[in-house]
Amino acid sequence: MRALAMAVVAVIVLVGGCAAGTTGTGESTHAPPPGTDGPVAGAVKTGETCNGTELLTPADGFTEVRGTSEDAELWGLLFAEVPFEAGAEVKIVWRMTGDGPLKVSATGPGGKRAELVWLEDHGGSNWRRPGYEWGTGWVFPAPGCWKVELSRTRGSGHAWLRVA
Repeated sequence: MRALAMAVVAVIVLVGGCAAGTTGTGESTHAPPPGTDGPVAGAVKTGETCNGTELLTPADGFTEVRGTSEDAELWGLLFAEVPFEAGAEVKIVWRMTGDGPLKVSATGPGGKRAELVWLEDHGGSNWRRPGYEWGTGWVFPAPGCWKVELSRTRGSGHAWLRVA
């Protein structure tokens, strides 16, 4: 019972986020713990990939994805089981280094576009990855591998996510 209560508190803190801890450049002042340029300590690679993007399941049970970028670091925290269900709204929290506002889009099979239902500035949370944090809500209309692209004034990247 104690473990369940702690898990509920962790979810509330993570989902809530907070505006404190940011600088004028849009970067979090919360320093990531040492060694977070790779999987979280205790994380397990799920073996699930979509066009080379691998999923990680940290010890807390939330699935992460590390995006691909040449000029930024990009991480996604997935609030739904993968593969996502086509037509259902999915929450993904992103952390990305760089500067400037975030622009996002997602393209799937046959050039279909996912619907971005919402995009909100989180300012931060207890999720320990580098960069500034935003929450997104998506509806992926069809099964397949979807390329989610994120860009800032300085910095861009992408991650592939599977939808069933």
